[in-house]
Amino acid sequence: MSRPAKRSLTLDGHRTSVSLEDAFWQAFREIAEERGLGLNALAARIDHQRDPQTGLATAIRLFVLAEYRRRLEDQRSSGS
Repeated sequence: MSRPAKRSLTLDGHRTSVSLEDAFWQAFREIAEERGLGLNALAARIDHQRDPQTGLATAIRLFVLAEYRRRLEDQRSSGS
């Protein structure tokens, strides 16, 4: 297990820091690339959709988890 690593993101012109474990940073980066987005753009989308009481780092982790769960469900339903 890695300790959270803090990185800076720019959301709607405002810089913010987010701390995520390396595995989450890697998965987040891969998802952004697959969607043809930069990290800032994907983080901004997540930021706009998150509950105001949920922190951005938590929202990103939940987004990554939901994406991987969706992929697993897609594999199961397609019989792969």
